[in-house]
Amino acid sequence: MIDLRREIPESGKTLTVLLGLAAVLVVVWLVSQSIVSKAAQEVALLGAALAALAVAGKTLSDWRTGVYLFLTWLLFEDLIRKYMGNNMTIYFGKDALIAITYVSFLMDSSRREIDRFRPPFKYALGLFFLLGLAQGFNPGSPSVWYGVLGLKLYFYYAPLMFVGYALVRTERDLQKFLFVDAGLAAVISLVGILQAIIGQDFLNPRSGADINELAHNVRVTPSGLAVPRPPSVFVSEGRSFDYLTLALALGLGTVGYLLLRTKRGRKLVFPAVALVAVAIVMSGSRGGFVYAVVSALVLSAAMLWGAPAKAGEGYRLVKAIRRTFIFVALGVSLAVVLFPSVIGARLAFYRETISPYSPDSETADRAWNYPVGQLQAALADPDWLIGHGIGTASLGGQYVSRIMEVPATRLGVESGYGALIIELGILGLVVWLVWTSSMMLAACKALLKLKGTWAFPVGLSIVWFAFYLLFPRTYGGMQGYQDFVLNAYLWLLIGMLFRLPALVAQEASQQSIVESRE
Repeated sequence: MIDLRREIPESGKTLTVLLGLAAVLVVVWLVSQSIVSKAAQEVALLGAALAALAVAGKTLSDWRTGVYLFLTWLLFEDLIRKYMGNNMTIYFGKDALIAITYVSFLMDSSRREIDRFRPPFKYALGLFFLLGLAQGFNPGSPSVWYGVLGLKLYFYYAPLMFVGYALVRTERDLQKFLFVDAGLAAVISLVGILQAIIGQDFLNPRSGADINELAHNVRVTPSGLAVPRPPSVFVSEGRSFDYLTLALALGLGTVGYLLLRTKRGRKLVFPAVALVAVAIVMSGSRGGFVYAVVSALVLSAAMLWGAPAKAGEGYRLVKAIRRTFIFVALGVSLAVVLFPSVIGARLAFYRETISPYSPDSETADRAWNYPVGQLQAALADPDWLIGHGIGTASLGGQYVSRIMEVPATRLGVESGYGALIIELGILGLVVWLVWTSSMMLAACKALLKLKGTWAFPVGLSIVWFAFYLLFPRTYGGMQGYQDFVLNAYLWLLIGMLFRLPALVAQEASQQSIVESRE
């Protein structure tokens, strides 16, 4: 039998990293109180540049470690940027780091044999890429720079699926990723919770007209209660609850996996999932709240369906689900007892605007009327047939206009399908649906191979997140897919998903060899 004590990293090490990150946040907060002058910001920018160089150097020598450094930078880059007055040099740091990761990965691939991923949806994705490339030169676009922006947002992180596939060589590599991800999610959730309790200015300076409103948004319930929406370490509350939806799905999958395989790591993962759930409740995001409830129900039912047939394995998943709900209930209950006004305002907001029995319910409008109306507005555009060019209705267009000194497009609708029509024309929407459906079909086939194995909960969480991002989230707007955090995680996790069947087969083969020797 495989000695899991050797295969599984000590959760205490991950807890140490988690505490270290928390300490760093405290130091950042203390130092931030002294950053009041331009000179101090320049010194801090120099420090960030030196840190980026150190990360880049490490990544060149070891791309596997570089992936984790990149993810950490990716998640905390906005925090640095906020203290630097929305400095765009910081904004492009992640792009440089991932480029170095790609180079290091290719160099390592040329020196040694690395498992290569052959995407089963490559032709559909390739077709979408060729269409996007051609749309970069659409005569309706004010500048080719919008095409560069669009190609970056849609495709720049796609090679991460090859990196993710090669990253997970053994079950131990998978565990390392899951534990690190849980630690990062716990820290980010904790910051959001503290902002909801202490105030939105905690680790969230007012640093520029572009992000001040996004980072200090306050909603008001129909009954008149103020609901501040904490952005956590990000520049906007939208990016924060988008990340929390990812963290919840992956966290629930990790919990199911741990209950099937080992007791190690549970002291980190269970509290992390509880913190994510409390952060979602405190986020003031109706979409995030509804998604959390739906995810808990769907993933719980699907995990039981995919549980191993071996006696007792299904009961273990029942225990995992039960313990998760207990941790979440305890976390929310503790928040209600300690901060009743904070939780009460948010629960009132959800009840008054989501419940179909509320006279102020916005569910029907937000779920159907508004997005469909936005899609109709896109179809009413004179150039709906061929579009205006990739990137012309994408996130970050205001920075292209300002930095490159090109005319603003002033295009955009709050519908992902509508945005595709505006940018790529009606053919763009059709090809998008083709490639996303092709990828989801291949992902579901990979998941079915995992049914009845220890890897099913993790694979399920990845498939669920990918489905949510590419379909319901895109239906509501293209911001989710174009968000660099969700986009990078999507491609990295897709690569891992298609690697899981090989890991299961590898473990079964090793176990068979050991049993034959006995």
